[in-house]
Amino acid sequence: MELLIIKCGQKYIRFKDGAYLIVNLDKASVFPLDQLPAVQEHLDGLKNKSFDQVQIKKLVLTEEDL
Repeated sequence: MELLIIKCGQKYIRFKDGAYLIVNLDKASVFPLDQLPAVQEHLDGLKNKSFDQVQIKKLVLTEEDL
């Protein structure tokens, strides 16, 4: 499975109640690939609010038996 996520330095971004929060990976907002235009809008909003080192990343999840 492939998802989009926004990374900010060594942390990630969560969108909650119209606010941008810097969080660890387990709390980050993720989006399906077809929502790339919306994720790019979020990225622009972050840059306008002076968030540094923000970039869109593709998160690749795999499932394996233990």
